[in-house]
Amino acid sequence: MFLGKVVGELWATQKVADLEGKRLLVIEALDERRDPSAPKVTPVIAADPIGAGIGERVIVAFGKAARVALGGDGDYAYEAAVVGIVDNAYIPGAPASWGFVDNEPEGDA
Repeated sequence: MFLGKVVGELWATQKVADLEGKRLLVIEALDERRDPSAPKVTPVIAADPIGAGIGERVIVAFGKAARVALGGDGDYAYEAAVVGIVDNAYIPGAPASWGFVDNEPEGDA
């Protein structure tokens, strides 16, 4: 999973049957430099079953987790899905551009 921001929505009139009725969003990863693994393709096109809007920060799942989030478990033509809309987070060192309010843990003054 990764933390991202919804930067767009797309529509495709010609698509495989697996994508019929799926809302598709364009997601930009918030910070690629925090992941020491192989570089990701970004932006990512993700199916959205929960209704995230442009500008919202979201949690994106890949692979089987994405397929389960969309009600399946088999071989489908999508590999990314929005599984959460982030209200706020505490991430030490996160840049202000991520938009988290005060970036302090809950309960601390």
